[in-house]
Amino acid sequence: MTHPFPLHNQPLTPPLHLRVGFEMEYECPRPTPMLLALNIHYSRASDLVQADQLHTTPPVPLSAYRDTFGNWCSRLVAPAGRFVITTTALLRDSGLVDASAVGVPQTPVEYLPESALEFLLGSRYCETDHLSDFAWAQFGNGPTGGERVQAICDFVHHHIEFGYPHARRTRSALEAFNERQGVCRDFAHLAIALCRCMNIPARYCTGYLGDIRIPAVPGPMDFAGWFEAYLGDRWYTFDARNNTPRIGRVLMARGRDACDVALTNTFGANTLQRFNVWADEVTPT
Repeated sequence: MTHPFPLHNQPLTPPLHLRVGFEMEYECPRPTPMLLALNIHYSRASDLVQADQLHTTPPVPLSAYRDTFGNWCSRLVAPAGRFVITTTALLRDSGLVDASAVGVPQTPVEYLPESALEFLLGSRYCETDHLSDFAWAQFGNGPTGGERVQAICDFVHHHIEFGYPHARRTRSALEAFNERQGVCRDFAHLAIALCRCMNIPARYCTGYLGDIRIPAVPGPMDFAGWFEAYLGDRWYTFDARNNTPRIGRVLMARGRDACDVALTNTFGANTLQRFNVWADEVTPT
């Protein structure tokens, strides 16, 4: 498969294999419709050795569809009682770190492709109107292009304190900016909002990011949130939470912000009883 981003100026690295997956257990008092964005993104389809087919306990019918951003989604009705959704997949990975955007110029708005324009605008969790004055005061006189996006990532990385106890589903970029705490999605939302304020298209990404060829990070694993910025003539990956190039990033979905790529949308009362995620390098057998 051709990698979604050109991997120029990177050393040759042996490819690797990743085992990724999750298990979610719900308790539903009555039948509950659900929309799911839990599959690996189609751009990695040819890397799959074992496809990430969704399984449920008890078994229920699933139907698949593509959303307006091209993400692979499913819908089902969870029965009353205990309900489990799980999958596991094996895929090949290049073993290369995220491509560098150093020296890549910023594209003037008038030359951006139409497909990137909606990612210049404010969205549910990225309030550009409230952050624009700060963004221009902070980043307006500095470097442009890839270096400007990296300056934004550096700022966000040091401005927000990471911690799972800080998680709040309704926190926006402005609230993360003011509260100075959050989880990976809050780092991404604030960086996205600041990029858009500086006329750089930016979109939210979610997926798997294990501790691949780095020291293990203490604590339970979760799905990760990062973002992509449009520079030059393509999209580049940035991660304000980790703020360093990583290996083994597996995209699941993209959108304007986390509202567009919610992993599950449930339409009725339910309780998430158990949640496990894994992403590990393995030796294929």
